[in-house]
Amino acid sequence: MPSDKLVQSRARALSSPLRLRILRLCLHESRTNKEIADILDLNPATSLHHVRTLVSNGYLAAEEARRGNRGAKEVPYRSTKQSWGTRIPDAAPMLVDTFLQEIEGLAPQEIQVVRLGLKLNEENQKELMSRLRSVIEDYAVRDPDPDGVATSLFLAHHLDLTGNTPKDQ
Repeated sequence: MPSDKLVQSRARALSSPLRLRILRLCLHESRTNKEIADILDLNPATSLHHVRTLVSNGYLAAEEARRGNRGAKEVPYRSTKQSWGTRIPDAAPMLVDTFLQEIEGLAPQEIQVVRLGLKLNEENQKELMSRLRSVIEDYAVRDPDPDGVATSLFLAHHLDLTGNTPKDQ
């Protein structure tokens, strides 16, 4: 079992929308720090700080160095997929922020959205989330389709405070 210090370090490593975006970029394709910085419009020193944090916590792995276009040594990084099983306390605001950053600039037709209001007791809420998580985990552990297109899924479940009036409870 990991030490409290290690658990805290790993949670901190995942507490940044930018780091989560880096993990997503390196999920299906190895990318160098320069490629990451270019895609995210960052200074390479800034992205390297975040890459090193992810590497030191086991979320990114450095692959074999290669020579770039100008002969410089480049190190590609790949997600280890270890972040999927890591629980981050109070992560909802950060995950929402990450989602908003990732969809920024997409046209409305490029985002598929489902929204549904339900009135469920605690047992049925737990069942719903368990079943949804099971489906998502099934896809999360599959190998990527060779002809697939990289996509993301964001799922949020929350209380509808406008629908919980005393007469409804």
